[in-house]
Amino acid sequence: MVKMCWPWLCGPSGATTFYDSVCGLPLFTAPTNRSAADFKADTDEHGWPSFRTAEVVADNVVTDRATGYVTSKCGTHLGTYLPDDKGARWCIDLSCVSGGPAPSVA
Repeated sequence: MVKMCWPWLCGPSGATTFYDSVCGLPLFTAPTNRSAADFKADTDEHGWPSFRTAEVVADNVVTDRATGYVTSKCGTHLGTYLPDDKGARWCIDLSCVSGGPAPSVA
């Protein structure tokens, strides 16, 4: 069994920015307004990286609240919007947010 090592729990503490794996847009920054342990517990409980409202880069994430379909501004399918008893929640496929920052255009 492979044990996942969350970067912010294994390395220096602080928030991690998750980027679109296709176009490099920043999509989520977590943990924000909660501890790393709370973020990991939320993610473990649901089985997907689970981001809350304060962690969403709203300008770059498109959420269809009627269907739950979540994409990036550049069209990458990211996952599903699934609110729970704690409020708004974005359950995101980790492979969709495993990119790095978009290169600067000179």
